[in-house]
Amino acid sequence: MARRFRTPFLAALAALLTAAAATLALAGPALAAGPTAAFTKTSDWGTGWEGRYTVTNGGSSTITGWQVAFTLPAGTTLGSYWDATVTSVGQRHTFTNRSWNGTLAPGASASFGFLVTGSGLPTDCTLNGAPCGGGTPPTTAPPTTAPPTTAPPTTAPPTTAPPSTPPPTTPPPTSPPNTGLPKHALIGYLHTSFANGAGYLRMADVPADWDVINLAFGEPTSVTSGDIRFQLCPVAECPTVETEAQFTAAIRAKQQQGKKVLLSIGGQNGQVQLTTTAARDTFVRSVSAIIDRYGLDGLDIDFEGHSLYLDTGDTDFRNPTTPVVVNLISAIRTLKQRYGAGFVLTMAPETFFVQLGYQFYGSGPWGGQDPRAGSYLPVIHALRDILTVLHVQDYNSGPIVGLDGQYHTMGSADFHIAMTDMLLAGFPVAGNANAVFPALREDQVAFGAPSSTSAGNGYLAPVGVQQAVTCLVRGQNCGGYTPRSGTNPAFRGLMTWSINWDRFYSWEFRLNHGPFLKALP
Repeated sequence: MARRFRTPFLAALAALLTAAAATLALAGPALAAGPTAAFTKTSDWGTGWEGRYTVTNGGSSTITGWQVAFTLPAGTTLGSYWDATVTSVGQRHTFTNRSWNGTLAPGASASFGFLVTGSGLPTDCTLNGAPCGGGTPPTTAPPTTAPPTTAPPTTAPPTTAPPSTPPPTTPPPTSPPNTGLPKHALIGYLHTSFANGAGYLRMADVPADWDVINLAFGEPTSVTSGDIRFQLCPVAECPTVETEAQFTAAIRAKQQQGKKVLLSIGGQNGQVQLTTTAARDTFVRSVSAIIDRYGLDGLDIDFEGHSLYLDTGDTDFRNPTTPVVVNLISAIRTLKQRYGAGFVLTMAPETFFVQLGYQFYGSGPWGGQDPRAGSYLPVIHALRDILTVLHVQDYNSGPIVGLDGQYHTMGSADFHIAMTDMLLAGFPVAGNANAVFPALREDQVAFGAPSSTSAGNGYLAPVGVQQAVTCLVRGQNCGGYTPRSGTNPAFRGLMTWSINWDRFYSWEFRLNHGPFLKALP
């Protein structure tokens, strides 16, 4: 999820290096005045490679935005990328800074990476219209705000073939709790503390089709404080914002209709690292205060970016040792104990943190992998007995290997089917048959899809989304992927970012999928 004209975000550096990986650096002169952009090939697997550009401000004044453009030769194709957005015309590719890495003080640097199929290297590189090795900048600055679609996180190609054997489908040990949710639920995020490009929507004006409303977002006072704060959008940003009394009354009205209203913590800006037990305890106190203040039904964990990671040597999802993971599990259990059986717990991780764990987990047995890979798995596993719904964001994602051993790409019914099937069937973590992530219950699983083209990369028209649900629920119209989990009649439903963007696009998501879900058996 994201805020302030940004879509769901994940700065996913998939740096998977081998000892034999060649490194080729093509940099400008070391003493070149002004900004430069240096290219490095960080990994090469024969049929393709991973590259990185590092933009360095060698001048005396601050840069407020950058664009790096280069040309790839015919036969060489750009794949996934991270830490920048990209526009392409033929073989010419222009990378623009993200909102958080565009400003560079003198001497500062920022990097972005990408994957390529083929052997050709970049040529004709320009930085802000001038040669990447240094030169005269253009008279007009490049845009400093990225367009309203977010670069997908990605994964580096595996050094070994991905596993293709279906994991065991042992029934999960947990039983469905009585949460008061409908059998098939429509779940959406409401921009409550900010306007975003979609505009502000008052709680009282949220249509009744939405069964779960996630308030976006509760954010920490600092990354490691654990002190979560939530407030309504300031009047200066949202002139139509309701009063707190009206907001609270509208929540009560929704609850009387059987709807669930949750506090969502995290999002793009809300990096939360519970590195200490003190931060854990502060998290519990501050979150409890917000829940009590508004009488909320529970909590949604939408940790992104660098909130979760695994320390070196933390290789078993069943017995995590990394403090940010262990303390989060403990904090959520404490909240559950405080509020009892009716407490609703949902999670909205990105595929990088969950399904990527089928191939890569943490920094890996030899190090060098992104330590965030699969890092939600120990949290999900430890809390599966109290988890209400896991709705992975099937968007802003790079290609992910499914249980069929094939890469699946967002923006298709196939992607939703393959990614969701992994949760319903279970899978060996990092290909280890002795470390199988057990299947979740059907009622614990939904999937997330953007409500519109402006809401996130990976948008799929309603007919495609409903094809995926039909396949998962009924085993029909599955296309080329056969679910290992079989049919899943208790599949929980659909999540979207966001309710506000759905209104902006004339309620396409709600009007199509609300009736569709309710018509399922």
